[in-house]
Amino acid sequence: MTGDRASPVCYGADADDVYMGYAPRDEILAALNELLEAERAGARVALASVGDAVSADHAAMMRDIRADEARWCAMLTRQIRRLGGTPSRRCGAFRGKAMAISDPIERLAFLNRGQAWVVRKLAELTRRVRDDALHADLRQMAESHRVNIDGAAAFLDEVGRSDP
Repeated sequence: MTGDRASPVCYGADADDVYMGYAPRDEILAALNELLEAERAGARVALASVGDAVSADHAAMMRDIRADEARWCAMLTRQIRRLGGTPSRRCGAFRGKAMAISDPIERLAFLNRGQAWVVRKLAELTRRVRDDALHADLRQMAESHRVNIDGAAAFLDEVGRSDP
């Protein structure tokens, strides 16, 4: 027996992100722009819903959600630019669908389902993002949406119209 039994050197750390199972830059940029359009739609729905609120608490919640959505629009725009992309200027179709709901409580329930959709999209995306700064921002965004979802669900329960 010759004495050399060492494994060959692993070059995994030098491998391309796509090879390692992470999303390519173009896929990440497309997902970030889709989220940006959805957040922009959510911000506009929340802002428009302040005037339709059934109570001061409802109006305050809509203002808080609008501010939160605007915060994430800014983060997504910043990250898209950092990655060398162009932020979308479009507003997601969610806005039109939500604003077609005249009852403010039903619109809030719909908005809450939209927030849950964003959380699911973020969960799918974060598994495929290697960039630490982007990953951290997306995790914070998901947590913030969960807080909004819980707050809206509690309000909906309080008014007796919880979403199934």
